[in-house]
Amino acid sequence: MALRYITTDLRIEMAWPCRVVQDTDELLALFIAAGSRYKAGPKRTAAEKLADAKLPAPLGEGTWRNDTLRLMFPNARHSVSLFWERAGATRWFKRYFVNLEEPFRRTADGFDTQDHTLDVIATPMLGFTWRDEPEFENHVALGFYTKELAAAVLAEGQRVIDDLANGTHPCLRGWAQWWPEQAWPIPTIPPTWNTTPPTSWELRRWAYG
Repeated sequence: MALRYITTDLRIEMAWPCRVVQDTDELLALFIAAGSRYKAGPKRTAAEKLADAKLPAPLGEGTWRNDTLRLMFPNARHSVSLFWERAGATRWFKRYFVNLEEPFRRTADGFDTQDHTLDVIATPMLGFTWRDEPEFENHVALGFYTKELAAAVLAEGQRVIDDLANGTHPCLRGWAQWWPEQAWPIPTIPPTWNTTPPTSWELRRWAYG
C-alpha cells in the first residue's frame, strides 16, 4: 500500500510504503517501518513552491528513520503518528505527532491526503508544542490556503490538543504499547505509486481558492 500527499493541482508530493494494521469505520492504522524507502523531494517553503518547477511526482527518495504508526480517522482533518526509537533490541516510544491535513481518500493502491503545514507535537507525558507556525502563516499570505481553511486548521489542532489533555483522543487507547510483528518485512512502495490517478478533496475550492 502507498500513502500519498496530493497537491491542489493533483500532483504527487510525497509517498510512503505502508502496511494496514487496522481498517474499520472509526480508524485506519498504517505502519511505516524504519528503513522503508519513501518518495519525496526536499522540504520547501511556500515561496520556494511558487518559484520551483512543478513536477508530477517527486524524483527524490529517502529512508524512513523511525517505526511509525499513523492513525487516521475517516472524515477527520488530522492524523496522529506515533514514533518509536530503536537501539538494538531496545525500543521506546518517542512522541505523538499530530498532522493537520485533508481527510484521507482511498485509491486502488492505498490512500491520499494532503498536509496543511501546521502540526502539533505531544510528548509521551502529553506536553504540547505547535510546529511550523511561521510557515503556515506564509502559506496563507501567499495564497496556498484561504483564511477560512487557516481558521479551520487552527481550530482542529486545538480540538486535538484538548482531547489529548482530557485523555479522550483515540490515539491514547493503548497504541503507545503497540508492537509490529517481528516477521513483517519492510514494505516496499507499489510500482504504480506514481501512475495511480490522484484523488482530490471535495472542499478544495473552499480550502485553496
